[in-house]
Formats: sequence, structure tokens, C-alpha cells
Amino acid sequence: MKDDPLAPPTHALVLAYFARREDMRRFLSVRTRASADVEDLMQDLFLKVQRVDGETIENPSAYLYRLASNLLLDHIRARRRSETRDADWRRVSHTNLDGADITDAPDAEAAVDARLRLERLTQALADLPSKTRQVFWLHKFDGLTHAQTAEQLGISRSSVEKHMARTLQHLLTKVRR
Repeated sequence: MKDDPLAPPTHALVLAYFARREDMRRFLSVRTRASADVEDLMQDLFLKVQRVDGETIENPSAYLYRLASNLLLDHIRARRRSETRDADWRRVSHTNLDGADITDAPDAEAAVDARLRLERLTQALADLPSKTRQVFWLHKFDGLTHAQTAEQLGISRSSVEKHMARTLQHLLTKVRR
């Protein structure tokens, strides 16, 4: 008979659960003040009640309330941990400006746009002639002045300026698209 899923519950705790289900719902509801949490807790309580099958319990009603209280405490602790974790994350990744919570991270559209612009910039740099790319790299990334770049490459300062002007014009047209 125990293997029959349609058979009525036979042990005292399951019977107490069904008899006191609405009382338990009110008990949890008063303590959580959130109906969605109550339904989750009721489901968890029922699962716990079903696992107790076979044990002799002197006072099923009291045991049921003890199970519900323990579930509630676990739920409250988990919520506090979650709130603390969220507050820590928010403190690290957000700024509060005049009471408004502002994230330091760009929105998804801005991130995609920036990634596409970076790809176009990288491709535009790769399209440059070798000498022009070298002049640009030394000046912009290595931080050399026009005079230092000219000296290192053995070209005139005016030639460095022309390479830089050509590079900047090329990048503007390719990256703005």
C-alpha cells in the first residue's frame, strides 16, 4: 500500500500537516510578510514532513511548528546573507549621487558599442603602412615625443608629424562609421 501514490497519507505528521495547513500558512505569513516566501516555505515544510515517515512523534502539531520555525530561521539567515552580499557588491560597483544609485559599469549597449569601436580601431591600425603604424605606436603608446620618434626611426620631425596626421585622419574615418 505504501508504494501506491494515490493512497491517502498514513503517518501522523502528514495528517497533522494537512489538518493544520492553513494555520501553518498564517504562522509563516505573519513572520515573513511576503506571500511568495510563505508558499516556498510551505512547500519546503511539506517536503520535510514527508521525509519524517516512519518516526514516532508524540506531539505532531508541536513538531510541525518546530519544523516551520527552523525553516523560517534558515530562510531569514539566507536572506540576510544574500542582502549582505548584495550590499557589499553594490558598495564596490555603484556610486550614490544625491540618493540615486549609479552603477560604475556601462550599460550593455554602451559595452557592445565600445567593443565594436575597438575592433574597428584595431583593424584600422592594422591597415596602416608599416612605417606609419610604427610612428603612431612609438608616439602614442611608448610616449615618445615627435622629436624622439624621428630620432629613433631616423626620419625628420616633419615626417613624423605627417605620419601622425595621416594616421589620425585614417582612424577618424574608419572608427566613426
